[in-house]
Amino acid sequence: MMDALRVLLETSTFNEVLRGLAISILLAKLVPSSAKSQDSTFITASGFLLIYFFARSWLALVNHYAPEPYLDEVFHIPQAQTYCGGRYQEWDDKITTPPGLYLLSVGWHKLMRLAECTPSSLRSNNLSATLLTALLSLSCRRRIEAQTAIGKEKNDVSFYAYHTAINIALFPVIFFFSGLYYTDVASTFVVLVAYRNHLNRVASHSEKPGLLNGLWTVILGMAALFMRQTNVFWVVVYMGGLEAAHVVRGLRPKPIAEKDTPSISLAKLGEFFGFWLKRYAVGDVHDPPVDMAWPDDWVLCLLSIGIAALCNPLRVLRQVWPHITIMGLFVTFVAWNGGVVLGDKSNHIATIHLPQMLYLWPFFAFFSAPLLITPVLSTLAGLFRPAKFTAISNSNTDDTGLSSLRSTKPSTKSTRFSTTELPQTTTPAPSSSTAKSSGPGSPLLNILYFLLSRKLYYPFHLLATMLLSAAVVKYNTIIHPFTLADNRHYMFYIFRYTILRSSSVRLALVFAYTFSRWLVWKRLEGNNNTVSRDFVGEMQLRNGGNKMRWRDEFSASPFATDGLSLARQRFTNRTLDKNSSPETTANSEQKKANDKKEQEEEFLIGTFTTFTPSSSQPSPSTSSPRTSTVLLCLLTTTLSLVTAPLVEPRYFILPWVFYRLLVPAMPVPSSVLSPGSSAPSSNKKGKGDVDATAPAAQQQQPEKGLLWNIVHRTDLTLILETIWFLAINIGTMYMFLFKPFYWKTPGGEMLDGGRVQRFMW
Repeated sequence: MMDALRVLLETSTFNEVLRGLAISILLAKLVPSSAKSQDSTFITASGFLLIYFFARSWLALVNHYAPEPYLDEVFHIPQAQTYCGGRYQEWDDKITTPPGLYLLSVGWHKLMRLAECTPSSLRSNNLSATLLTALLSLSCRRRIEAQTAIGKEKNDVSFYAYHTAINIALFPVIFFFSGLYYTDVASTFVVLVAYRNHLNRVASHSEKPGLLNGLWTVILGMAALFMRQTNVFWVVVYMGGLEAAHVVRGLRPKPIAEKDTPSISLAKLGEFFGFWLKRYAVGDVHDPPVDMAWPDDWVLCLLSIGIAALCNPLRVLRQVWPHITIMGLFVTFVAWNGGVVLGDKSNHIATIHLPQMLYLWPFFAFFSAPLLITPVLSTLAGLFRPAKFTAISNSNTDDTGLSSLRSTKPSTKSTRFSTTELPQTTTPAPSSSTAKSSGPGSPLLNILYFLLSRKLYYPFHLLATMLLSAAVVKYNTIIHPFTLADNRHYMFYIFRYTILRSSSVRLALVFAYTFSRWLVWKRLEGNNNTVSRDFVGEMQLRNGGNKMRWRDEFSASPFATDGLSLARQRFTNRTLDKNSSPETTANSEQKKANDKKEQEEEFLIGTFTTFTPSSSQPSPSTSSPRTSTVLLCLLTTTLSLVTAPLVEPRYFILPWVFYRLLVPAMPVPSSVLSPGSSAPSSNKKGKGDVDATAPAAQQQQPEKGLLWNIVHRTDLTLILETIWFLAINIGTMYMFLFKPFYWKTPGGEMLDGGRVQRFMW
């Protein structure tokens, strides 16, 4: 250990410190912000500085204790050195991936005017890629949050986005290979460049990408394929699918009259489904946030977007032609090459390996363990706290169908894991004068409505997924020879002490897979409890000074309740007069009174916060991703994993990165910090009293201290995630550097030429 300390001191020269500071400040200056200050620049630079010195120390130790190429570096480093010598026609047949990493290294060495491609200089490429990965992750997360932001918020950089980017760079599987010459870090960096370009392409429905941007998209996609072949799924299926969904959501068909909406209780089966097929065809798609979606919503989401895309092919093709071009070029390469991999084809035969999608969830749950604390606490708080809610009756609104909108599927969402009571509202039965009908309704349609609207199928869905998982484990578990033969990888020991123990242990792990999947999905949902939110109040925020969006803008489920789609369209298109609202006037004066206090808190909970300066208004960073986005991410992950017979943590890097970018901020709920204060008691007033429908966030709350506001408005689990990643990284670094071993026969004879073996991912 003293030797390692000496190495770190020798490499931490004054010039190296200045270089680290200069790089960190430069990266911080590249972070866009509408109101950047010296304080925010300092905070941003400190994160990049942490990554730089931590990664630089790791690289220095690797170069000292393992100066020679190790494991796959035995193939990568000589090939890169061959390219550095200008011999581009020479190729090692043992290498399976394209030459993108080596071409990138040649360009880097020429840019930095490095005379020779040594193992140390080649490894340093990944240090630079790690820093740029953090910067790109920040840029991507900012653009994801901008999709649900309004006005100047689109240019803000939340502290959550910044901290998320730092943690992605510190992700143990990425960080470990920042000190070795592997393709994974550079591949992640290039894919994020393509993803950032994609987010720019879908930033607006009104501005369509031009021809030059389309050609640039093709170039970036091909650059990603030059790093790893499996990147084709991310640049074609994921990003192309997201752009297709973006196009159909932008169709925004004209709202239909209530008299033309078929009633579930009166319509014929063919008439009812025919109506909704026509609505989906014109773009009235069902794509709610994932925290408001159930399994039937997943099916409707895919169905509605698929129908809309097929019925509007020219609009979709104008957007996704670059991704189709990339796919065409990839198919051409596969046909020319005779397969996907370049070399060593006998050990890399594509096969169907479904258990990969089961291993995915414990992988996510382990590395995201700190992030899962909040959903667990929220669930426990919901189970044990007294039920409180703000009820809203039909008489409190001036819009028919509004109360039914509050009493349908979004409200029942919380019944899965919470004991919070539902608002006691009634759905007005549609009459024949307001609902198109040709006679008595279909019994099958009423049965479907009964099952789907009340989610009675969910226990059977859960049982079916567990049985399917058990069948996959029993009939499709594949143990690759490399997994059993190489005890240098952690996966060898994971398989040895779990999957390989016995068939009963293997089947028992299905419960761990299921529980991990539930935890990960709950984290994607966030803690936006739909029961405690007030619909009318949110619409006033959306149209008033706070400008909060209604998060269920694209909800078109036939089985939610009668009049749901109509009420949604009519109410979202209604303009509320904020000047005539006494509540808005009161809020304006209250805002002025709080301005001074907010300025004092701005450094800690201002620009870099999960909440906007108005303490009652959730930030875009807390918005859950759309159902189509999550389903496309899951589909892409499936395609990229199930064809690989070998289980390696490196294969899960991109699925985890995209999952992590989608995870919303989840501050500690008020019910956990201060039980019983999360929802005020309801005040029954007349229709004209605005306070009767005011959301909980707008009710007068007791004065809270600065510390309470920081804790309540910040996702503290990110700090725990940073500590968790640092601990794992230090542990794996220690095992690699200071716990070497040798392969020996039972008789003590050295194997592998007496080379030192080291533990790694």
